[in-house]
Amino acid sequence: MATAASASASPAALRAKTPAPGAHPSPKSSLAFPWPSPGASASASAAASGRLHASLHLGGVRGVGTANGTGLHVLHPDVKPLAVPKMAGGAGAQKSILLYHCEEMRDLAQQVAARNDDIELCTISWRKFPDGFPDLFIPNAQNIRGRHVAFLASFSSPGVIFEQISIIYNLPKLFIASFTLILPFFPTGTSERMEDEGDVATAFTLARSLSHIPISRGGPTSLVIFDIHALQERFYFGDAILPCFESGIPLLKSRLQELPDSDNIAIAFPDDGAWKRFYKQLQHFPMIICNKVREGDQRIVRIKEGDARGRHVVIVDDLVQSGGTLIECQKVLAAHGAAKVSAYVTHGIFPNKSWEKFKPDNGEGPEHALSHFWITDSCPLTVEAVKDRRPFEILSLADSIASALQI
Repeated sequence: MATAASASASPAALRAKTPAPGAHPSPKSSLAFPWPSPGASASASAAASGRLHASLHLGGVRGVGTANGTGLHVLHPDVKPLAVPKMAGGAGAQKSILLYHCEEMRDLAQQVAARNDDIELCTISWRKFPDGFPDLFIPNAQNIRGRHVAFLASFSSPGVIFEQISIIYNLPKLFIASFTLILPFFPTGTSERMEDEGDVATAFTLARSLSHIPISRGGPTSLVIFDIHALQERFYFGDAILPCFESGIPLLKSRLQELPDSDNIAIAFPDDGAWKRFYKQLQHFPMIICNKVREGDQRIVRIKEGDARGRHVVIVDDLVQSGGTLIECQKVLAAHGAAKVSAYVTHGIFPNKSWEKFKPDNGEGPEHALSHFWITDSCPLTVEAVKDRRPFEILSLADSIASALQI
């Protein structure tokens, strides 16, 4: 058998059948870089090593090898992690911010800067031409290049909006790193819908105007607003601005914890809208919901649900104007047995000095007066008018703004 014949072949015969090295050329390989032949001599390898020195550097991976006539041999690769750039404002980092402000917001801006050493207060020259139009100047404009910049605004009346919009549109064009607009009170928030054909929703108009602020080198403007009247107004803003909605309710909660009767507090909402707006932030308090019902030509405030008996009841809403609804709510709560009645609004607008309607409780009882009326400093003209008058107490947004600037 062939197998037996092969097995019986002598070693000499096998050696005779094996061609000697170099007797004839090896067949050519189809590989571009074939591996070295086992028969290659050490001297040939050394000679070939000088022909090509290959260095690969791909995304931080470096390999060094030698190529001879038959292939490429990669030695020990040196793998290094990719460098990750440090982001400003990241975890553990504080942004250095230049804070500009309108004249009305001077006091609040000073308080914000006092809260954080990384916030530097800057000034603007607010002048007017003889015809009444603004003559504005930003000192040292070239020195703010590459810096994080913020502007604290107050749109307290249509007359001051144009001059502030002029500054707001100009600051991002000064090659700054980022721009943040702090507008604590969004003044047209209550004009957010149309009830009759021809009504103009000025909330949309103002939102669109702010949506066209030029982008800075860092991207779109960040817009900080406290307790906007309706959360759906966020959809009025375009994609070129980033609205950040904050709340003054944490300030109220901290203040309520300091009261001697803090364990006897109940929260009242003057209508369903206020309840929807704030109940999640105050849900650990007993709640009372009021609503308005029409009786003939009058709208009467009634308690829809909840119990006011023996409680210190705090009425909560986002803003107050004439104060009529708050006063009616105060009276109905007192009639249902409230021991004390206080009020909180984030934005105290009080046109035509309507704050004068609210008197402090000097023993007359909750049906006639309020124990406390808390407002924030989002409306600086109101703050100036009521800061030394009971029952008003100012809860400053300074800490909240300083924190928002580091987002």
